Amino acid sequence: MFLLLLVTTLGVALLTSAVVVAFFKKPIRQILDRIIGETIAEGWQRFLLFAIYVVGVSSGVQIWKLEQYVHPQATGPGGRAQVLALDGASLGLEIYRTIIQVLQGIAWALLVFFVVALIAFAITRRAESRRGEGGAP
Repeated sequence: MFLLLLVTTLGVALLTSAVVVAFFKKPIRQILDRIIGETIAEGWQRFLLFAIYVVGVSSGVQIWKLEQYVHPQATGPGGRAQVLALDGASLGLEIYRTIIQVLQGIAWALLVFFVVALIAFAITRRAESRRGEGGAP
């Protein structure tokens, strides 16, 4: 049952990350085209999408949480270590936790990207306006 939990959380994390990538692929490309130009934007977009998958999987599949099902931490009656039960309810809870953690991790990563992109856009816009005022290229 533990192997099923591990494979399921990995699959859910990958699927959730893929859905987020599908939603943000085009806006990310447009931002990168505007800020750094079309010539190198494709490489940066690939890297950023890879980073989204990495952040999503590493946030969603929490190894320390899964270890609690294998290595007992909690003490039961009599001071003995007790392994957590892995049934349908706990599997459902872990899937829900995986989805939330993936979305939370990716949201933070995208927030950092968009803040940096906004700052870069403002700098680019200001430089363009100064070139326009001076008349020199």
